[in-house]
Amino acid sequence: MDIAGAGIVVIFIFLVFFLIMFMYFVPLGLWITALSAGVHVRIFSDLVGMRLRKVPPSLVVRLRITAAKAGLPISIQQIETHFLAGGRIDSVVFAMIEAEKAQIHLPWERATAIDLAGRDLKKALDESITPKVITTANVSAVAKNGIQLRATARVTVRTNLDRLVGGAGDQTILARVGEGIVSTIGAAETHKEVLEYPDRISKTVLAKGLDAGTAFEILSIDVYEVEVGENIGAKLQADQAEADLKIARAKAEERRAAAIALEQEMKARVQEMQAKVVESEAQVPLAMAQAFRDGHLGVMDYYNFKNIQADTSMRQSIATSAAPPSTPGTSAPPTPQK
Repeated sequence: MDIAGAGIVVIFIFLVFFLIMFMYFVPLGLWITALSAGVHVRIFSDLVGMRLRKVPPSLVVRLRITAAKAGLPISIQQIETHFLAGGRIDSVVFAMIEAEKAQIHLPWERATAIDLAGRDLKKALDESITPKVITTANVSAVAKNGIQLRATARVTVRTNLDRLVGGAGDQTILARVGEGIVSTIGAAETHKEVLEYPDRISKTVLAKGLDAGTAFEILSIDVYEVEVGENIGAKLQADQAEADLKIARAKAEERRAAAIALEQEMKARVQEMQAKVVESEAQVPLAMAQAFRDGHLGVMDYYNFKNIQADTSMRQSIATSAAPPSTPGTSAPPTPQK
């Protein structure tokens, strides 16, 4: 092969490579498709620019054509910007088409904000079109007469797209509804009022506006099950009576211990008085001896004193032996007067 032939081959390869790169950066087929669908797409600023920004032109143009056919005013730049922000552009566009058919106002800014917040836009839109029912747990509350009631409610909610970003979830709805059930039952005078008019719970809870600050709108609250539980009031009274009884027993035991201590103290004082009596009696012989020495007491006086003592002791012994034995708790019969 001569030099001219080699040059032709090189030029041919260069042309093929250039054509491939041109078709890659300038997707004419995609431009023709958009043009035939009535969508204006610029070749260099849009298609080539997306290639350079590493944005798939086919996906963006296809979604732009779909939005245009659905009558949505979405531009190529908006779709590309949301893609570069990390959003799911296909989910957003299809959700907006579904909202348009359901006559739900969902602008592009709100849809992209919901998507970038990590919410499932398709699911939220479905729940906005078709409300969902969430069931509360078995909520226990006590009426004023002390009877416990256990109620279960079904809450029908739909997604509020305006509050979906930053709004609380369905768990907050359930917690607030449970709180409303407890307060309504607690305000009832008797449990029979709640059993007779269970719709009172629904009306009271709905009037409180429990969906404020949440991503949902409460449509209805239906109490479908109310059960009678324990008599909490009677149980509390029984527990209080038991506690009062224990307190009374403790106080009685305290008084008994104080009485025993006082009795022991009185016995000690009796022993002390008896010791003083013995001590005083021991002073009598000493006084008599001193009277002998001083001459105030003679021998005959001493013997008369001893005779009186002996006579008194004899009479006491005779009286003790002659007295009938007394039984505990009874007193001896009175001595008849002569």
